[in-house]
Formats: sequence, C-alpha cells, structure tokens
Amino acid sequence: MLMPMLGEAWHAIGANRMRTFLTMLGMMIGVGAVVLMQAVGAGAQAAVRKQIDSMGSHLFIVLAGSPSSGGVRMGGGASSTLTVGDAKAIRNLPGVSTAAPVIPSSQQLVYEASNWNSQVFGSTPDYLKARDWAIANGDGFDESDVQSGRRVALIGATVADNLFGSDDPVGKTLRIRQAPFTVIGVLGRKGQSLDGRDQDDTVIIPYTAMQRALSNSRFRDSVRMILVQASSDQAMAGVETALPELLRDRHRIGPEADDDFFVNNLTAVANSAAETARTMSLLLGAIASVSLIVGGIGIMNIMLVSVTERTREIGIRMAIGARQRDILMQFMSEALMLSLTGGLIGVGLGLSGAWMIELIWHAQIALSWDAVVIAFAISASTGIFFGFYPAFKASRLDPIEALRYQ
Repeated sequence: MLMPMLGEAWHAIGANRMRTFLTMLGMMIGVGAVVLMQAVGAGAQAAVRKQIDSMGSHLFIVLAGSPSSGGVRMGGGASSTLTVGDAKAIRNLPGVSTAAPVIPSSQQLVYEASNWNSQVFGSTPDYLKARDWAIANGDGFDESDVQSGRRVALIGATVADNLFGSDDPVGKTLRIRQAPFTVIGVLGRKGQSLDGRDQDDTVIIPYTAMQRALSNSRFRDSVRMILVQASSDQAMAGVETALPELLRDRHRIGPEADDDFFVNNLTAVANSAAETARTMSLLLGAIASVSLIVGGIGIMNIMLVSVTERTREIGIRMAIGARQRDILMQFMSEALMLSLTGGLIGVGLGLSGAWMIELIWHAQIALSWDAVVIAFAISASTGIFFGFYPAFKASRLDPIEALRYQ
C-alpha cells in the first residue's frame, strides 16, 4: 500500500517539474544551510578546543607585581616580587599538581650562519608537565641540570625549522646571546595560542642557566612568573583561593596593602572562548534553520495550489470509492516526497559547501553526522507539518461540489 502511494506521489509531483523544483528549492537551501553552518560552527569549536588543550589544563599564571617609577606604573611581571621559593611553597598547596617558576626573555639565537629571534623561557622540568608538552625528539633536562645550571636547551619546532632546517638539532650547539647551549631535545608541535602567538617559536632552558648566562638581575632567586597547574577541575576553586593567601603571607603583606602579584586563571579565559564559539555555532544553526521554515511555507503554498487545480480529480476519486483518509494520505505523501527529496539534495549541497570552504579557505570544518540526520529529519517533519493543512482541506471536499468544479 505504501509503495504504490509513494509511486503515485512521485508521478504527481513530476507532472510539473519546474514548479516541483522551485518548491523543493527552499527545502534544499534550508537543509544545506543547516548542515554547512553546523560544520563551520563545529569546526570553530574544535579549533578553539585544540588551542585550549595546547595551553595545558587547569592552569593559573602568577605574575610578579607592577612597580611604580616616578609616578608611572609598570606592567605586571616587571618587578622582582616572586621567587623560586614561592613556587616550591605553591607546589605543596592542596590541589596543586605542579608549579614551575618561569623567567621569560626575547633573545637572538645563532647557529652557524643562521640566526632567529625567539622567546626563551628559563624554568624547571615542571614547566613541561604544566603545559602538557611532550618531547618529539631527544630528552628533557632534569633537576640536576637545574641545580648545576647546565647550559642545555629544548627548542620548539619553529626554532628547529628556522635554525637547523632539515638537520637533526639534537646534540648541536646554538648560541643564545653569546652563551653556548647544547640542544638536547625538540618539543612536539603546539600551534598557535588563543592570542595568535606561535607556541612552537620557543626555547626552554634551566632557569639557573638563564640567570647566570642571560639575566642582568641582581636578585638571583627572583622569577617573573609562576605557572601553576591544579590537579583537577574540582580543585581549581580551592587553589584560586589559597594562592593569594599563601603569597600574601610569604611576602608579609598587611591586611590593608595591595597584592604585589597577579593571579590569572587561564582555564577560565579558555572556557570563555570555548563558550563563545559554542554560542556562535548555535546562532549559525538557528539562522540557517529559518530557511527550513521558509521552505515549509513554500511546500504548503504549492500544495494548496495543487489541491485547487486537482479539485475535479479529487471528486472523481471520491466518487469511485476513495475515502477521506485515502485523499489525506495521497496529498501528505506528495508533501513528504517533496520535503524528503529537497532535504536529500540539501544534505549533498551542505556537504559539498563544507568541503569547498575547507579546500579554498583552509578553514577547519568538523562534519557532524548527527547534524546531517537531524537536518534531514527536520525537513521531513517540516513537509508533514506544512503539508497537513492542504491535505486535510483536500480530504474534506464535497464530492458533488468537487465534480462540478471547472
């Protein structure tokens, strides 16, 4: 019963192909737009999530305070209020997984005839743990290297490409400023950070080697920042509260005095960016869904026209025994056939559009088959919803009046 009805519906909508195509066009555009926008939105979320994961998880950055000079306040991290001892004390706080003191500096790197300017970070082995940063080639340095101030370096992929080209950097010696450092490892690729900085344009050395060979600071134990990693999501709130209390106590800051440090919750910033991307994805999907409603209205409009044109046919069918239910199912099947065919073509258009965007603009696209199935199901539901009224109107026609219709 179903297959003959669908075959008849296909024959009926094929009687006027141009009108059928224009009717399906709205559904094709609607479904295609939903699939395409969901792919773009999911790709944006995936890109943001990748950047968040590259930063490390459950992170806080503690920056040294901002001193004043002649009434001019310097930026955060410009003073020497944080020490390696602070990092060791923070590491013992409940809920803290690791804490790494960091001394950042921009330095010129030289290897044979090649040179490159990069960010150099003096730290401890805990820096890689906090950043969830793997070593792709070679080995890392350990606490004994930190204690002895050994001049060894871990370099990022960008530094390796620009200084060493296709050569293996491990075991070779580069100069930072004029100090020689032996490359012992190459870091895995991280890509761009949320602020667009190339994280692979990085050199990591023991902070003691940084202080002895590259730093002009008189305070040998001072650091510019401390990278703190909480053990879990649940521990972050407690760590965020305990950090300022510990540092204020260690720095002997009075109740009314301002902090001489800043605590930044990187995870909160990252989650905010992820939430923004998710909201934009939902907004794009909602805007595209409007096209489905427009397509449904087009189906209802054409079906009403079809009922009017085929009034005499309906009368003949009812005169030879067709029931109201048969007429209803006939026109419902035509509306369903229009929406399903338009939806199927729309899915193809959406997938093709996503592929073209990825190919031409090199944007990250994440195809969600759930979104494809949902868009297709919505197109079918839209056809049933908007096709019901014309079908119901056709089934309620008076056979005698329908036969008299000219």
